[in-house]
Amino acid sequence: MAIGEPVRALAARLGLPWQPEADADTPLCLAMRDEGLALSGDTRRYGVPMRIDFTAGKVAHRRRFGGGRGQLIAKACGLAHGVTPSIVDATAGLGRDAFVLASLGAEVLLIERVAAIYALLEDGVRRARADDEAAEIVARMRLANGDAARELATLVAHHDVAPQVVHLDPMFPHRDKSALVKKEMRIFRELAGDDDDAPRLLEAALEVATHRVVVKRPRRAPPLDGPAPDHVLEGKTSRYDLYVHRSLKSA
Repeated sequence: MAIGEPVRALAARLGLPWQPEADADTPLCLAMRDEGLALSGDTRRYGVPMRIDFTAGKVAHRRRFGGGRGQLIAKACGLAHGVTPSIVDATAGLGRDAFVLASLGAEVLLIERVAAIYALLEDGVRRARADDEAAEIVARMRLANGDAARELATLVAHHDVAPQVVHLDPMFPHRDKSALVKKEMRIFRELAGDDDDAPRLLEAALEVATHRVVVKRPRRAPPLDGPAPDHVLEGKTSRYDLYVHRSLKSA
């Protein structure tokens, strides 16, 4: 369950149904399982329960074999020899990118506006603290629940952070149903909708970041409305648009 809060009370606060275990025919709801807090529902629509585990699976594999600071996200965020910037991940989601950045030594503030996803993050971090390897990494991760598009500066000030880099990964506003193939994305879209306010989020990030803003996009998607990026780093399926105020330098 989330830190210090019974799951039934948590579900009520988030406006979601609750039951000890979700079955195949229930609507989307919070459920407590042996593995931790999960968002569960009709498996035909949502697939396996969504939960966060920073100690195993793809997250652990990426930490061990992902390529270190040679990864595209590390290059985009400016992690280089002698350079480890402070980072705000303003669209934290399930925390995967933030965990990678923290595993490379960065202090990361994760901001998530969907309360149910924030609860999963809290639970994932709580359980990771009991793992010898993951505990050191999540110690560099702090969590905030709020809408970065509307209150990024306030959230950053409240957590006493002066971010050199702000990382954004807004959902691409697909309009056709065929885009909803990944069942995990269905949960995000039902809870958060499309990120139609992404341009406002970019504007807020540009005001807060002292050195650069990094925006993850599908490789062929247009950039966010607003100023043109200064640099672009392309991967096989995605790219990073970089908006640079000044260079990151080693201490």
